[in-house]
Amino acid sequence: MSSENEFESDNVSSSSEEDENLLKSDLDRIQVREKLSTMSFEDIQKLKEKIGSKLYNETVFDTKKRKSQTTFKRENKNRPREMSSKIRIKVKNSVNVAKKPTPRDPRFDSLCGEYDEKSFKTNYKFINTLRKKEKKELEDELENTTDFDRKKQIKYLLQRMDNQIREHEKKEKLEQQKLEEKREMRLQLQRGEKPVYKRKSEKKLVISYKNMKN
Repeated sequence: MSSENEFESDNVSSSSEEDENLLKSDLDRIQVREKLSTMSFEDIQKLKEKIGSKLYNETVFDTKKRKSQTTFKRENKNRPREMSSKIRIKVKNSVNVAKKPTPRDPRFDSLCGEYDEKSFKTNYKFINTLRKKEKKELEDELENTTDFDRKKQIKYLLQRMDNQIREHEKKEKLEQQKLEEKREMRLQLQRGEKPVYKRKSEKKLVISYKNMKN
């Protein structure tokens, strides 16, 4: 019982000391304000610059935050001390995180300009030459290798390359035919003749006939 009384007396004495300190600081602040009231504005500005605006505001306006400490008491020494159930939320530091680079597909990006098939074929004409060279290397490897899985893989790659080369040659023939038709129409116009426009079915027949001849 005596320990409880000692604990309560300690709390009372500490709180009274805090009150005395607060009262003293308030009295000091009143005295400072009275002195400042007799000073000119220029002298006040000099004082503020000398001691700093933060210390000046704390002294004159009491802007310094006072921490409120809550003392939890125990009814007797055998009971556990009461603690607050409120947990202070941690403030996350705002860090400027760099944005992740977004992938761009040049085929669908307006910043890369419009697709020009003619320019593309001219600039990347070497790809077809490399493809034919790679095909020859794979054919040589197919003859020399004894691994069944590797042979299967090479056959698949060769078939794929054949399809790509065949498609490329087909497109080249169509482009060549279009150029010939335009040249023929230009000559007809120069001779004063009316140009003859072929239908798609007629164009297909001409292409199939040329393929049969080849």
